[in-house]
Amino acid sequence: MPSMGIYSYELFSFYDADNIIRIGSAGAIREDVRIRDLVLGIGACTNSNYASQYGLHGTFAPTASWSLLSAAVAAAEKLGARYHVGNLLSSDTFYNDDAEEANAAWRRMGVMAIEMEAAALYMNAARTGKNALAICTVSDHLITGEATTAEERQTTFTAMMEVALETALAVSVDKAGGGAS
Repeated sequence: MPSMGIYSYELFSFYDADNIIRIGSAGAIREDVRIRDLVLGIGACTNSNYASQYGLHGTFAPTASWSLLSAAVAAAEKLGARYHVGNLLSSDTFYNDDAEEANAAWRRMGVMAIEMEAAALYMNAARTGKNALAICTVSDHLITGEATTAEERQTTFTAMMEVALETALAVSVDKAGGGAS
């Protein structure tokens, strides 16, 4: 999350980016989410302390931008991609001593998959008044133990990229046409 925090802040603040779509891999923690499925993060829970920098008197719930999320759902439908929309967990830890217990607790709260960037991206988008979305492909399943190989990740994760490109195109066309974006 620290790297995403730096990159997204600089893109939003210094390079005038209005939209950032993060693509990458995630580990599934729900039974109905399968290897190579896409997960579109409507929200990003976190075990990080990233939000403390904002001095809020409560818990901030980082969410995706509706314009990007709705365009991504339309793109996934159009392309026939298998996808899920819901909460991600942006974790600061890759290897965790209590992973089984922690993952079960997050799963009980409806979290679909774990990745490491979306919460920082969504918080920076909120703070700068910009738009963000995380689209991930499930590379491994933390319940079943299934996992893709490095070669499979290089050659079979194209649906995520196609959905991201279609989303970016839809939002840019909408913006150019005067629609909401």
